[in-house]
Amino acid sequence: MSERQTGARFLAETFKGYGVTHVFFVEAILRKTMVELEALGIRRILTHSEKAAAYMADGYARATRKPGICMAQSVGAANLASGLQDPYLGSSPVIAFTGKKPPLWQNRNSYQEVDHNPLFAAVTKYNVTVDTADQLPLYVRQAFREATSGRPRPVHLDIAGGYMGAGIESAAGNFPLLVEERFTGMPAFRPEPEADALAQAVELLRTAERPVIVAGGGARSSGAGPEIAALAEKLSIPVATSLDGKDTLADTHPLKVGIVGSYSRWCANRLVAEADLVLYIGSGTGDQVTNDWTIPRMGTAVIQIDIDPSELGRSYPNRVSLMGDAQATLRRMLGLIGEKRENPAWVGRCRQLVTDWEKEMEPLCRSEAVPIRTERLCREIGDAFPADGLLVADTGWAGIWTGALVNYRTQGQGYIRAAGSLGWAFPAALGAKCGAPERPVVCFTGDGGFYYHLTELETASRCGINVVTVVNNNQHLRQCVDGIHAAYGSRPGNPDEQCKFTKTDFARLAEEMGCVGIRVEKPGEIAAAFKEALSLNRPVVVDVVTDPACRAPGPWTPPVK
Repeated sequence: MSERQTGARFLAETFKGYGVTHVFFVEAILRKTMVELEALGIRRILTHSEKAAAYMADGYARATRKPGICMAQSVGAANLASGLQDPYLGSSPVIAFTGKKPPLWQNRNSYQEVDHNPLFAAVTKYNVTVDTADQLPLYVRQAFREATSGRPRPVHLDIAGGYMGAGIESAAGNFPLLVEERFTGMPAFRPEPEADALAQAVELLRTAERPVIVAGGGARSSGAGPEIAALAEKLSIPVATSLDGKDTLADTHPLKVGIVGSYSRWCANRLVAEADLVLYIGSGTGDQVTNDWTIPRMGTAVIQIDIDPSELGRSYPNRVSLMGDAQATLRRMLGLIGEKRENPAWVGRCRQLVTDWEKEMEPLCRSEAVPIRTERLCREIGDAFPADGLLVADTGWAGIWTGALVNYRTQGQGYIRAAGSLGWAFPAALGAKCGAPERPVVCFTGDGGFYYHLTELETASRCGINVVTVVNNNQHLRQCVDGIHAAYGSRPGNPDEQCKFTKTDFARLAEEMGCVGIRVEKPGEIAAAFKEALSLNRPVVVDVVTDPACRAPGPWTPPVK
């Protein structure tokens, strides 16, 4: 129905109708809309940078599988656009709003004005300017449709007059308020492949001697974890995952082999390299999940399930391409399988490799060394992690540490990680907690990552966003050390100077900004500190002083033949 209202009221009611509970923004943007949002009970989270606002919206979207909303005015638009790179790469439904001066003010050297649309072109799938109030219902509705359908990705709307308190926000009209339930979350559609392709894929899986599943972020977005477990158990297929797919199957499952690729467990790389058939479920085949396209070996038979047809066969020619939603496709496949298949030799190989990996890691995970070994920190987190907890991991070695060494015991434990932007995890964890306030949310980052958006500690304190942040504080950008030393070679100089930080007590900084700070310097203190942090229902920083000599597990690569 249509009723006469302002553009600001229309926007607020549309957000409410689509189930939006929070918006993340930097002043000054859509001020009249902000007033209407307050009246409708939607929380406005003012952040200290546009990039952090985008990351919070991304964390919210990944935690809830609903669109996350971020906003910034004209001079901050470039910063907001840079923050959309991670949700774009991570296939996350973020809707970004920017404001600019009205059309008559454009191309006249207006203060702070540049053309926004080119800034957003590379990091969105829908990028439009709203010049008139009449366009608002059409473009906003389409924004939710685009963000959640097909491969979810960010969208951008640039609102003319969007921060001057006039123009579109103040314009009154009979705006049609149409909320489409299908597009309130992802996946909006669950397409299924052709029957012949499904039958062919099932036959290949049934007859393969050494099949492996690789589950990715698309499997997670689809909610396909139970179906992956059922398929693996029915056909005795080991399951590896990308980092994005870590929580599709608990690490305690007898068929789970771990993370594959360049950020990985070597046991997973070994098993996938030995496979004669790989089934990718909602996983791309880029350099990270394939360790630079060495795992699986070229020539290995591949089946891919993906909702995005452009991904099918992108890097490995497919024996069978299944264009469809992961959960819906797997349900169809399960209906075709028939009797359970046993494959004891291959399953035994899986268990042998995993056991060998665990034996190698065990002394490091139980180490009493001071400074603390990061393996011990990860073990302690995994041992105490809540059954319904959500771990938000930064990129780089933070992703390797948590993906490989924080063991998930139950299917209800969740995991999301940066798609490549260092510093993403802390603001993303704040957004995730806003979207899932009933879940314990834990951020894992290094000191290098935490420095990026340290100011958002004040946001967490002011807004009561009760995230536990574990800082792996080794006073370095540790992942960069080897590359810097290689660049120096035999030349004299001080390579460590490029990536070493001053000694910082993040617990004290947290206290100064209204949060709780806990400093941990000995391995025996970790468990009690983590338990206390989870019990406080406050924003908490657990600052763990770790050994800079610790290296995250490196990837195993097949020998060149």
